[in-house]
Amino acid sequence: MKLYLVPTPIGNLTDITLRAIDVLKSVDVVLAEDTRTSGHLLKHLGIGKPMQSYHIHNEHQTIARLTERLLKGETMALISDAGTPAISDPGFLLVRECVKLGISVECLPGPTAFVPALVNSGLPADRFTFEGFLPHKKGRQTRLKELAEETRTMIFYESPHRLLKSLGQLAEYFGDDRPASVSRELTKLYEENIRGTLQEIITYFAEKTVKGEIVIVVGGKKE
Repeated sequence: MKLYLVPTPIGNLTDITLRAIDVLKSVDVVLAEDTRTSGHLLKHLGIGKPMQSYHIHNEHQTIARLTERLLKGETMALISDAGTPAISDPGFLLVRECVKLGISVECLPGPTAFVPALVNSGLPADRFTFEGFLPHKKGRQTRLKELAEETRTMIFYESPHRLLKSLGQLAEYFGDDRPASVSRELTKLYEENIRGTLQEIITYFAEKTVKGEIVIVVGGKKE
């Protein structure tokens, strides 16, 4: 009995590791955030394993059944649509329950969007805090006020249609001149990394139609 957490490419399919392929071929079932998206990947890799849907809307209801099957000896691989499971994607609850029940859990190393975004931002990477998605409503202002005093480099995920709003709020709470970077479409053909002050980045994206997954990296407050 074992649960594998298998990172999948965030864009470029050749970023899949040889070990990830071996694991996906060996397990009894693949738990996928979206079976259609993951189905394309598995087909590309020539893997025909059974898939089962596991996403934010059904994870609470399915955990008991999945852990029961694992305890009976099945092996499973959990994958998200892109990147490493449980990083702003479902996975934490299942891992926690497996650990509680003594089920072996192994996470493979592999793609995740915030690491390349941080490293190529030009901002300090020795100390940083990953914030994921900011709260959409409740608690958003409180979180921004707290983070305005953060001295470490900060990393946020954002959707294209909320990018300008979030950049504007970051500038409001952190200051227009705070250094930052926005990365989108990482590893894909139209990858873009825009660096500058928050105001400079706002000006740049105000004139563009933004698509793709977004990572915002912001420098911490100077000590």
